[in-house]
Amino acid sequence: MNNKNGSIELNGEKGKKEKRINLSQFFSRFSAVITKATGSAYAFIIAVVVIIVWAVTGPIFKFSDTWQLVINTGTTIITFLMVFIIQHSQNKDTVALQLKLNELIAASHASNKLISVEDLSDEELEIMKKFYEHLSGLSKQEKQNRIHSIEEEEEEMEEEEKETEKIETENKNNYHEEGKEHNESKIK
Repeated sequence: MNNKNGSIELNGEKGKKEKRINLSQFFSRFSAVITKATGSAYAFIIAVVVIIVWAVTGPIFKFSDTWQLVINTGTTIITFLMVFIIQHSQNKDTVALQLKLNELIAASHASNKLISVEDLSDEELEIMKKFYEHLSGLSKQEKQNRIHSIEEEEEEMEEEEKETEKIETENKNNYHEEGKEHNESKIK
């Protein structure tokens, strides 16, 4: 079936996608408004007033099961719904913060190897944490505060490997020279 743009729709997929986007946009706006409102001092004051009114009405209703059920049911429903609203808001904030950090890393001279660190497994994150603890330890050991990076650590490791290879080569050369001298002294 052709649509207004001349592209072909298969089984109304475009309409379903638009509905999902509209629902997602609505829920995003709704959760932002609710999170902002419930995080205010006024919301806290209203909650305290509701609890005080409920407690004061206890003697009127003779502390009946219905009186207790009202507050229990109300708080349970509100808590249940708020879990999803707060989680959505938290997820959105986390993604936004991650994008901002990625931009800062990309714009600076810092290592960009951490841009997608949130996608690593728990084990990989633990390895990265230990590595940065090691870098932190290096900074604490030094008298001057130098910034350490992954690239710097790799360069130092390469230099150490080259130094080790150089020493091993010198040792081999010395061994061969000593062997030649020893053989020459036997011949004489």
